[in-house]
Amino acid sequence: MPTTPGRKATATFRSTRSRSRSRGRGRSKSPARTTKAKPSPSPTRRSRSTSRSRTANSKKAVTTTKTTTTIVSSSNTGTTPQRHSARIAAIQQVKCVPMIQEAEEHKKLIYVSTKTTTKESDADVLTHGSVILFLTAVFLPVLVYGLNLMCKGKRCTLRAFPDCPNKLCDYFNLNSALAFFGWYAFQVVLALIPAGRVVDGQPLKGGRRLKYRLNGLFALIVSLVAFGVGVYLKYPVNFVRQNWFQLISTALAFSFVQSVYLYLRARKATPGALAPKATGNVVSDFFLGRELNPCIGSLDLKFFNELRPGLIGWVIINLCLLVEAYQTKDMWPNYPLAMVTFFQFLYVADSLVFEEAILTTTDITREGFGFMLCFGDLVLVPFTYTLVTRFLFFNPQQWPVGTLVAIGFLALLGFLIFRGSNSQKNQFRRNPYDPALAHLESIPTSSGRRLLVSGWWGLCRHPNYLGDLLMALAWSLPCGFAHGLPYYYPIWMLVQLVHRQYEDDQWCRKKYRAAWDRYCERVKYRLVPYLY
Repeated sequence: MPTTPGRKATATFRSTRSRSRSRGRGRSKSPARTTKAKPSPSPTRRSRSTSRSRTANSKKAVTTTKTTTTIVSSSNTGTTPQRHSARIAAIQQVKCVPMIQEAEEHKKLIYVSTKTTTKESDADVLTHGSVILFLTAVFLPVLVYGLNLMCKGKRCTLRAFPDCPNKLCDYFNLNSALAFFGWYAFQVVLALIPAGRVVDGQPLKGGRRLKYRLNGLFALIVSLVAFGVGVYLKYPVNFVRQNWFQLISTALAFSFVQSVYLYLRARKATPGALAPKATGNVVSDFFLGRELNPCIGSLDLKFFNELRPGLIGWVIINLCLLVEAYQTKDMWPNYPLAMVTFFQFLYVADSLVFEEAILTTTDITREGFGFMLCFGDLVLVPFTYTLVTRFLFFNPQQWPVGTLVAIGFLALLGFLIFRGSNSQKNQFRRNPYDPALAHLESIPTSSGRRLLVSGWWGLCRHPNYLGDLLMALAWSLPCGFAHGLPYYYPIWMLVQLVHRQYEDDQWCRKKYRAAWDRYCERVKYRLVPYLY
């Protein structure tokens, strides 16, 4: 007997339902049962088998568009179940196409909007940063002039507005310009003399390393000998004090001209020679520096400026004041002036003895060479770090021997922390597996380097900065507490080192990630143990 379409569909449903139940209950497969389908009351009415088939298919968790739904229809329709299911899937697909297209367009709009917003926010940040840098470039020279005008001669106070010279010759003269440029050229010649060993700098982009001749101690010794010869030949050591503001103006003008030259030459520098902070913005690149290591021949200008003319000039200025005080009968003895001059000389000499260590510092490895470093090296260091010795020259202080010994002990403690932590760091960087460092604990990082968590570097995250601060405070204490301006240097160092500590921490967190978090858990204090 031939099978009708309705009977065939019913048999299919029964077989499917039996298999579904047997899987759900864990029983063996039961044979399919075939029953006679009842005729539909109307061609458009669906049989019960249709709803049961839909239930069975939903238990199988098959997508509607991919599932073939069994439908019982009358014999006069002539439509097979497969064709009917394909038609439904096609209709659903046609309906989904506009929705998919709309979703894709919405995603594109969101992406474009986000990208535009990011560009706008970056531009705003760059604009605001440029304004801040411009104001800083204007403020720094005002700060130098203001400090030296307020602390001039016997008068050293913040309570009254300083008397500003109103003649051009009070700010510029030929002798001061010749003295400054002669001193700078003298240091360039000493730096180029083939004395001292040559070492490789840190790897640059592309793996290239610059060569550096380490003859800073040689330059310091020759400079001291030249100064001694000048004193012996009775050259006037009071020239520096009498032409103080003219020397400041000349150094400021030279640092500005040098910064313009550095910016213009950096416009032609290759991408591999640029500093990480180079942005293409005129103000930012001029102030922070666009080129990382600008060189003229074998002379790295940034490395040279960092240690030679300003730092050695700091020592020479102090010696000029000390010798002039010694030569003036009513100004000697001045033991606080002599003590501060000695400890500042020790600090500068230490920097030149361990000259190689500066090659791993932030200034050399990450900072560009622009107005900020030019001004700091040539103006800020020699003409504001000497504020304490100038105050003690004009205002001699009398202290008990015990007080001077205590202050000297504090300065010596700061120096020992500074030198010990820097030496430990440099030795560990050169060879982390040195047997002399076997007692130190360290944390491995994903970059292959290790972070010290014991020794000086277990005391706080920046023990070298801590030593710097202790020395700065010890240098100002001999000035007493009647005046606030002599404490400019420790306050300036505190602000500068806290800011640098913050930048160092952010950079290390980005570079070392989880290892830096573990390091911070071990070494909790940033700068001062138990305080900060």
